[in-house]
Amino acid sequence: MKSEKTVENLDHLIICKKCDTLHHKRHLPPSSVAKCRECGAILYRHHRNLIDWGLAMGLSALIFFILANSFEIVTIDLRGIKQGITLPSVIFSLFENGYWLVGLFCLFVILIFPFVLLILYLWIMYLLKTRQDEPLVEKLLIYLAKMLPWNMSEIFLVSIFVALVKLVGYAQINLGTSLWALALFVGFDLYLSKSISIDEIWRAKKRIFRGKDV
Repeated sequence: MKSEKTVENLDHLIICKKCDTLHHKRHLPPSSVAKCRECGAILYRHHRNLIDWGLAMGLSALIFFILANSFEIVTIDLRGIKQGITLPSVIFSLFENGYWLVGLFCLFVILIFPFVLLILYLWIMYLLKTRQDEPLVEKLLIYLAKMLPWNMSEIFLVSIFVALVKLVGYAQINLGTSLWALALFVGFDLYLSKSISIDEIWRAKKRIFRGKDV
């Protein structure tokens, strides 16, 4: 009983991620933010339409992710020989040439991991929207929090641009539809991870299922 009270008391405290100053949480009016009194960093927000907005952004990111894996990223023209490159073809090429370890790593980082993150995110938002299964929402939020630090989609996009810059001197490069779709997906992905924290979704869960203004 004592431990439950202690945990409940800790729920009303928050630490600034930049300067480690401890604060007491307060109820915020819609569309407002709480900032650290020491460094001014944003501690948490109260989105007016967090769930609807999150679903819309998540679905948009999923659409661009599917497009990024459906068409050619670039077409390389080397002395009249043209070769179109897609994300799946890069992975299959690694497997065909015997680079199994690198191929598995790319398969996980490029395809499986981003897709699982999006599905987890959309699943959580759907359950919150329909007010279903609070224990499952908590488990999914824990999984999402553990996986987010390993999201490297923006690093992958930068590495593609670096590789294309190096190839410009050797061949003619024509940018494909998938490259722009991938850039938009990364933009939505970064915006989601930066503008909506796990803490905000957790507080929204408490408001929805328990009616707590935290």
